[in-house]
Amino acid sequence: MNLQSDWVIDSRIQVSPTHASPATGSQDEFTLNLHTALRRSQDYLLREQKPEGYWVGELLVDSTLVSDMVVFHHWDGSVQPEWQRKAVNHLFSMQLPDGGWNIYYGGPSEVNATIKAYLALKLAGIPVTDHRMLKAREVALRLGGVPRMNTFSKLYLALIDLYPWEYVPTIPCEVLLLGKWFHVNFWDMSNWSRAMLVPLAIINHFKPTRSVNVTLNELFPEGYHERDLALAPDPDRFTLRNFFLWLDRLHKFAEWFAEHGIHPFRKTALKKCEQWMLERFEGSDGLAAIFPAMLNSLIALKVLGYANDHPEVVRATRELKRLEHETADDVRIEPCFSPVWDTAIVLICLRESGVPEDHPRMKQAAEWLMEKEIRFRGDWYHKNPVKVEPSGWVFEYNNKWNPDVDDTAMVLLALRKVATVNPAKRDECFHRGLKWMMAFQCRDGGWAAFDKDCTKNILEKVPFADHNAMLDPECADITARILELLGYENWSVDHPQIKDALVYLRSQQESDGSWYGRWGVNYIYGTWQVLRGLRAMKLDMQQPWLLKARAWLESVQHADGGWGERCNTYDDPVFKGQGPSTASQTAWAVMGLCAFDDPENPALKRGIEYLARTQNPDGSWTEHETTGTGFPKVFYLKYDMYRNAWPLLALASYRQLTTGVPAGLGSVKPIAPVAH
Repeated sequence: MNLQSDWVIDSRIQVSPTHASPATGSQDEFTLNLHTALRRSQDYLLREQKPEGYWVGELLVDSTLVSDMVVFHHWDGSVQPEWQRKAVNHLFSMQLPDGGWNIYYGGPSEVNATIKAYLALKLAGIPVTDHRMLKAREVALRLGGVPRMNTFSKLYLALIDLYPWEYVPTIPCEVLLLGKWFHVNFWDMSNWSRAMLVPLAIINHFKPTRSVNVTLNELFPEGYHERDLALAPDPDRFTLRNFFLWLDRLHKFAEWFAEHGIHPFRKTALKKCEQWMLERFEGSDGLAAIFPAMLNSLIALKVLGYANDHPEVVRATRELKRLEHETADDVRIEPCFSPVWDTAIVLICLRESGVPEDHPRMKQAAEWLMEKEIRFRGDWYHKNPVKVEPSGWVFEYNNKWNPDVDDTAMVLLALRKVATVNPAKRDECFHRGLKWMMAFQCRDGGWAAFDKDCTKNILEKVPFADHNAMLDPECADITARILELLGYENWSVDHPQIKDALVYLRSQQESDGSWYGRWGVNYIYGTWQVLRGLRAMKLDMQQPWLLKARAWLESVQHADGGWGERCNTYDDPVFKGQGPSTASQTAWAVMGLCAFDDPENPALKRGIEYLARTQNPDGSWTEHETTGTGFPKVFYLKYDMYRNAWPLLALASYRQLTTGVPAGLGSVKPIAPVAH
């Protein structure tokens, strides 16, 4: 079959954004709509490529980052009235009808987001009698008020004298002195927790309180009483949580000695924390290249006595400022940047849809990705001291200490599709990255994001661990993505590492056939990735346990042909598969169904029709929902690139299915010359 001629699209044909369903329209119309959607999507993504060769979409998040920056500027005495006016506009624009603020689109008011926004607005001079503030106050009290905020939120309150330090769980600097000889040590914490906690430990030592002449007493449901400030112990006396609460009181006693200069290890520990932080500024866009760590590190530098014009302070301030998007009347903040991740995904989508690997845009993207390989032995070595050549890729522009497995797998999936682009360099990058990634398989057969076997549950019991991110557990979605790559590379199911991974994935399947999605929302994401990965491994997809997964996907398809799911599934799985249809989640479900090699599946065809019907004339898709996961139950992200990239891959996968070319092989010819 000549794919070139069979799939040529006449670019002069214009198709309306709304089409008949394949159930009522003709097969020819269905095929034409598919082709037109493919071509439009290709053109759109190629137009979005940056001059340097990469793609990057904005990461849209909740209001808390702007709220935190308002608090910081008041603590720091660096308030700029014009910037603050824009921050106020932003916060009010995100206020919900009930008066609160949520942490994901369409979600309910959440206590931390609501109180942070209320405080920021109050600091900015909005009267508490303003009707919007009154509504916010009512919601905050209904949610439990200040006592129900998490530890990190309370620490920021303590900075501006709105919460007593003695009731903020201690983050001792000495944790950095604990070597691997200690059963639970610093390196057993997740990558992102380490980056947040080191500067917080410095802050916790100095306790740099600066009064801002406001109070939050009105946000204590029963008035301001010290009985509401301490963390409540478990009713059962003998629990790990109670042990750590007792240990925290012991730390508080030790803090008194530290404040009086007679703590035996504090001076050494403080210096160690400072050196660790300064070291990790190098080769990174701020500490760990993520907002919380970057802001914490700037505060830590200031309390250590670094002047505002010190190069490290200037750099930290500049990197934080880069995360801001400031317009004439608004300012919003990204938690980090995602160029490597986005570029790898888009490159895969374009190749799968037929854009040739020697297309100038593809060559430029491939070269950009290869230049981003990290040839440095970073912090991963502490949990995984194997003799493997350093490699890997990160999410952000620069973050040399923290390459991660998930980004590396996605980049390798992209690089295998451009084997003729600078082939010698590509082969070196690919094989080095593959060996590095394979060294991170955990004991139970799965792969995690940053580290190997970072799963000591005892860490979740420490008092400051209420951000739900102390561990970096292996997960089905990353494990399946690695199997997808290995399947395309013809690794055998009898390989010991693959056998262990298959056992792990089987153990993670839910009773209804779905899989939990750690890094995307949620069961649709996990189920799609597992099915795609297993299909790439050439498993028999007619096995009952896999057919059960297909049945689950079909059972949660919406009447409009799409799929959708909200972040509330992390709080309660009863909401699985419920939520407005989205382009990204529909694309995931479509690709999950494609794994069964049945192009006539009615659910699959309805999904394709949904994507074609909802595409905008410019080739993009509109999506408001939050479909990315940072920390389940705590922090979510809307990857703006998802709505436009994943649908193209889904359409391409279906098109390949109808031609008998398995998805992922990257061997299809271009469907038509692509406009530059």
